[in-house]
Amino acid sequence: MSTSRLRTTLLVVAVLLIALNLRPAVVAVSPLVAQIRADLGISSAVAGLVTTLPVLCFGLLAPVAGRVARRIGLETTLLAALLVLTAGILVRLVPSLAALLVGSLLAGVAIAIGNTLMPVVVKRDFPHRTGAMTGAYSTMISAGGALSAAVTVPIEQATGLGWRPALALWAIGACLAILLWSPWVLRARRAAAAAPPVAPAAPVRGLWGSALAWQVTLLMGLQSLQFYSFTAWAPTLFVERGRTPAEAGLLLSLTGLASLVTSALTPVLATRRPTQFHLVGLLIGLWVVGYLGLLLAPDGSAALWMVIIGLGQGVGISLGLTLITLRSPDAAHTSELSGMAQGVGYVVAAAGPFALGAIRDVTGSWTWPMVTLLVMLVPLTVAGFGAARDRHVGAGAAERAAATVR
Repeated sequence: MSTSRLRTTLLVVAVLLIALNLRPAVVAVSPLVAQIRADLGISSAVAGLVTTLPVLCFGLLAPVAGRVARRIGLETTLLAALLVLTAGILVRLVPSLAALLVGSLLAGVAIAIGNTLMPVVVKRDFPHRTGAMTGAYSTMISAGGALSAAVTVPIEQATGLGWRPALALWAIGACLAILLWSPWVLRARRAAAAAPPVAPAAPVRGLWGSALAWQVTLLMGLQSLQFYSFTAWAPTLFVERGRTPAEAGLLLSLTGLASLVTSALTPVLATRRPTQFHLVGLLIGLWVVGYLGLLLAPDGSAALWMVIIGLGQGVGISLGLTLITLRSPDAAHTSELSGMAQGVGYVVAAAGPFALGAIRDVTGSWTWPMVTLLVMLVPLTVAGFGAARDRHVGAGAAERAAATVR
């Protein structure tokens, strides 16, 4: 294997390992919510904050990630995020609600940076393999969620250490990512020191006034709202219907496992056509069937409905990430659109787990929370069809500028 091919392979492995760590710190909490509530004596709404806080960070800090990366370097920023992620996971070992919330907050800060900068890495380092690499790293994101949902409770039960150490074990993956990513940080710093000074690139302007940018943003946010709302409460729903926490965690893991298939295929399919209307239709159809199945036939066919919902989740996250790159003409626009889409999008998504928990507390059942998820598919459909058009953000501004010159 040539040196350049080996270097590319190692970069791919490092990027995928980072992606693998972008969900467990959040998703691993879901199968443990019933135990956390009983241990800390908190309501459903407060328990929802454990998931809501990280997602809120995803939104509030996403626009900042690009600016920090431009100042200290993309590689250094990602390394800092991995260090903060490790710290956040370990802080939750402290036996208090405050520590759980602070640790979740730190994890959210770190994941926000990773979420935002991953599309930039793909656009910059794999410009001719955008679909394949987006599919690969979005698959790893889904894999991390599926793995953490499936094994967190069994690990807790096998070790007998309790839910806090079970959550803390996910710091191991973050530490491995730090080890693999550190050489790229050193390489980038050496290259920057040897290179002549470069004038800063002109800032990208006009995205916040672009209808297309807002449609991509709403697609990203509303599909994330569906994912985090359902992921946060699905295990609790099954526990309240008589299943054990381990069974509920395994059912949740089915969504993650199913999403691996569509996470890998969706970006490849998306890049084969100039528009992606067919994938938006597929996304909505899968979620409608899955949610209605859980409402109308929740017991005997639960595994089937979870697989269908998981297939939809894979389409949702990978389509959102792919459209950020497809609707951007260059890496600079990708960085800004990623910050906008994930910034505003995850703030929207953060309301989901808290809102569904509050609706459950008020109504006393999970029927109305599920109906709420179905209703929220309507604006997702509208935004999705707008984002699926064959256009680039900034194109309208460029055309107006050209017309002015003429």
